[in-house]
Amino acid sequence: MQPMTSHERFQRMYEHRDADRVPIIDIPWGATIERWQREGMPKGTSFVDFFGLDHVAGISADNSPRYPQRTLEETDEYRIYTTRWGATQKDWKHAASTPEFLDFTIVDPDSWAKAKALIQPTRDRVNWDNLRRNYAVWRQRGDWLEGGLWFGFDVIHSWMIGTERMLMAMAEDPEWVRDMIGHLLDVHLQLLDLIWDEGYTFDSVRWPDDMGYKQHTFFSLGMYREIVLPFQKKAIDWAHAKGIRAHLHSCGDIHTFVPDLVAAGLDALNPLEVKAGMDPVALKRQFGDRLVLHGGINAVLWDKPAEIRAEMERVVPILKENGGYIFSSDHSVPSSVSLEDFRGIVELAKRLGSYA
Repeated sequence: MQPMTSHERFQRMYEHRDADRVPIIDIPWGATIERWQREGMPKGTSFVDFFGLDHVAGISADNSPRYPQRTLEETDEYRIYTTRWGATQKDWKHAASTPEFLDFTIVDPDSWAKAKALIQPTRDRVNWDNLRRNYAVWRQRGDWLEGGLWFGFDVIHSWMIGTERMLMAMAEDPEWVRDMIGHLLDVHLQLLDLIWDEGYTFDSVRWPDDMGYKQHTFFSLGMYREIVLPFQKKAIDWAHAKGIRAHLHSCGDIHTFVPDLVAAGLDALNPLEVKAGMDPVALKRQFGDRLVLHGGINAVLWDKPAEIRAEMERVVPILKENGGYIFSSDHSVPSSVSLEDFRGIVELAKRLGSYA
């Protein structure tokens, strides 16, 4: 079989058909990139091109309240700053770590009402220059183009109001939570409509909504169905009305939500976090004819060459059956993974993921 473009590979996977091989993508931490550069990857070089991964380009817009962004404190190790979402955030510069959220502007329905008034679907929320500069390049190269959405439980509790406050509100004031999720989704869909109507179309829409942690979800199935799922269904229906696919990223063990997501029409699920309790092989057997599985390769093993090789040899041949699989780690590539370790994983993924 002749080599395909990334777009052709993704399209085959979504059609649950064989390709030349499965698509291979991933997201390394910043500290991982620093390590690879120390080990020989030239600075300024895309790791995607350096390792021969598949090309995915993102198209999105800003649906934040656009609060002022200011640096409050900065050292060689970290930076503390305010975000456009009104959070005070601490980022570590050279460590593979999620941000630490220190404070929030939106803390109740009244402060949300002020923020909501600022979130409107105006054209200046789209980076039109970036699209004019790069869109034709992406299409000519054969990239898979993803429209990005920003709404849901995860982005609100993490970036806007705080985890404890969000979970309490879901129990005590669910209408406030629905209003936040619904408004962010509606504005972002209107912004993507603006982009689409200008001729910048895309192949799928993807959004992050981490709903689980180790061995469990953050909230019950009943609460999920009442508060979160209706908005996810709206995003899926919007995508399908445009003839494109819907792709959800949700960390943690969310296996109890998967049947509802499949019933809602979701096309692809990532990252299938094995270390949290997800079983990608079981998901393939139950939903593999309807759901594209993306990820499911335990990142804990990626710096252990013999163990990750055995895991890939066990899992990848099953996941790639009849298409419907995108290879990547079950979250992101940690800084414990050397350049040579990652190169070996990519080479093995190409061999195991081949349909020749």
